[in-house]
Amino acid sequence: MSIDSSAATSDAAAEKFYSGAMDRIRRFMAVIGVIATVAVWIVLGWKVATGLALGCVIAWVNFYWLKQAVGALADRVTATGRRQSSGGVVARFLLRYALIALGAYAIFRVSRDSLYGLLGGLFLTVAAIFCEAVYEVVVSLRRGL
Repeated sequence: MSIDSSAATSDAAAEKFYSGAMDRIRRFMAVIGVIATVAVWIVLGWKVATGLALGCVIAWVNFYWLKQAVGALADRVTATGRRQSSGGVVARFLLRYALIALGAYAIFRVSRDSLYGLLGGLFLTVAAIFCEAVYEVVVSLRRGL
């Protein structure tokens, strides 16, 4: 086996590993969301846990929509070779955050405790990406990717 074929095998293994990041992030989001909601329910009560669960759902849906939007935009740019208008992308981006603000306001009117949980749940994506980053570092050091 030559050095070139060994490097090609290593590159293929690294590509396969890193291409699974989006699926792992979604799994991290599900696991962290469930564990955090149960822990918050036990420690802080059902109102905060309900807000946290709602925030986690919003974060997961937002992550999914963002992934779809980026994929669709990339497909359009590569398929047509033209630069696409960013007006629609910006409008959908702002609409997402307007809906989050509306949900936060509705929850705030019902219970401030639930609002705190909602705001915490919105950080689910950050926690999942952090877990993925740590996982990638550990695996790449162990496998030499």
